[in-house]
Amino acid sequence: MSEKRILVADDDAAIRDLLVDFLESEGFTVSEAKTGAEVLTRVSEGQPDLIIMDMRMPELSGLDVLQKIKEKELDIPVIVMTAYGTSTIAIKAIQLGAFDYLTKPFELDEVLLTINRVLDYRSMASEVKQLRQQLGAPRDPSERIIGQSSKMIEVYKTIGRTARSNATVLIAGETGTGKELVAEVIHQNSSYRSGMLVKVACSSLPETLLESELFGHEKGAFTSAIATRKGRFEMANKGSIFLDEIGEMTLSTQKKLLRVLQEREFERVGGNIPIKVDT
Repeated sequence: MSEKRILVADDDAAIRDLLVDFLESEGFTVSEAKTGAEVLTRVSEGQPDLIIMDMRMPELSGLDVLQKIKEKELDIPVIVMTAYGTSTIAIKAIQLGAFDYLTKPFELDEVLLTINRVLDYRSMASEVKQLRQQLGAPRDPSERIIGQSSKMIEVYKTIGRTARSNATVLIAGETGTGKELVAEVIHQNSSYRSGMLVKVACSSLPETLLESELFGHEKGAFTSAIATRKGRFEMANKGSIFLDEIGEMTLSTQKKLLRVLQEREFERVGGNIPIKVDT
């Protein structure tokens, strides 16, 4: 995958330098801007894959920039940075099209997690759009798995039987044996293939964030929850979800996951209203 280009915008040089150094160390190509007007200039020079932008900047505020991006119909995901206590601004930013938000002060691992979530979602949305545009004879996704041995023939048969059902599937195997690929083929041959296949690497998420990532959270559920956020299960509604390394979950999270698998419903973190999903 090519390097993703991220534009970091903040009038605070210390914040910009911190984010630029960190993101470059993570393999991203990073540019920076000090003002809202400079953000629009950078975008006109070459559209980035993602913008991380403070809400309070000279010349044009973050809200002004979001409005301009919306008016120009630019397809650029934006993560906004807000100070604690500015929930009204953050909510307004989401309404104007911001994809997510970070509350200052933030941890760098939270920044990386948010970036990966946005980029993953964008990638999946793009794949779904492309699939829906294939109105002719789509390529058989099972061709991505090769092999003619008797054991592989049994794998193909199992995938075929599984794809015809709506059952929850456990895919077991050593690292590198293609569990994710099998999940993709099952999804693409199932009745849910018109929806997204949402992938969650459970082992890469901190324990404190995993429940929120899976089930979403309500506004006020914890300190930085300044707006309601959907989780991966809601994103996967009418599609499929692939949970990698579920053994890394705590027993408490596994218990909640079991309820979703059995009853197809859950509550967001901090919420008490059951949410039904068809996935």
